[in-house]
Amino acid sequence: MTTLVTGATGHIGRLVVDRLVEAGEDVRALTRDPARAAFPAGVTVVRGDLTEPGTLAEAFHGVERLYLFPVPATAHAVVGLARRAGVRRVAVLSSGAVTGGADTDFHRLVERAAEESGLEWTHVRAGEFALNMLWLWGPLIRAERVVYDPFPDIGRYPTHEADIADVAATVLLEDGHAGAAYDVTGPDPIGHRGQIQRIAAAIGEDIRLVVVEPEEARERYLRPGGLAAANARFLLGLDDGDEPLTVLPYAPPSEMGPPTAEAVTGRPGRSFTQWVHDHADDFR
Repeated sequence: MTTLVTGATGHIGRLVVDRLVEAGEDVRALTRDPARAAFPAGVTVVRGDLTEPGTLAEAFHGVERLYLFPVPATAHAVVGLARRAGVRRVAVLSSGAVTGGADTDFHRLVERAAEESGLEWTHVRAGEFALNMLWLWGPLIRAERVVYDPFPDIGRYPTHEADIADVAATVLLEDGHAGAAYDVTGPDPIGHRGQIQRIAAAIGEDIRLVVVEPEEARERYLRPGGLAAANARFLLGLDDGDEPLTVLPYAPPSEMGPPTAEAVTGRPGRSFTQWVHDHADDFR
């Protein structure tokens, strides 16, 4: 069977490609710029853009399974193309914010497109990416060994991107997941203060935590521009009124513990400490 991975050069999609290759699957990777993409031997790289469904006809030819990166504006058109091309199964990269009711007009739109397509669908609802803190804090930690934060003790369940990819690959490869929506979070709650301490331990250097007012924190992180600046409010744990978020941005854990990858993969979820060691060089 051939699996098409969209968003194949992204932080999750690239790992999904690796997992499928390791399983001996025939993998096709979609990218807007094949010349710049680097994939394992045997992966077929095809040009295409999810924002322009007309570019995807060749990519879907002969495909039976699809990993779908979320692009709400074209989701219905894309899954329609997939169905007509013979795709049977789709794994949607979504967000745990859907479960919590906070996301109704982005990831939920993509989920709905898959549900209405007639395909076997499974939603992989990722919790807060641990990578968020690399994008937000990385520049200042590398340059000055400092973090500015207004609410350092708000609890989160940071999620290792490898766990999200493991769940996505599992639901593509295995039967029995059709119609399911899996929340995937990290296994341990830890606030920003604790996260900073673990990063410092991993790189072997002190990192100063400076507690500042929300407006100052936002202004500091807006300066570099890029992804962190565009999402600074959420990454800092602010709601629309500069007040701290009082709930997690995904479903809270049940009495059985947080919804980690283990429920789907059978392997324990990766801790934030493991994530930090995996990315220590990125913070140095």
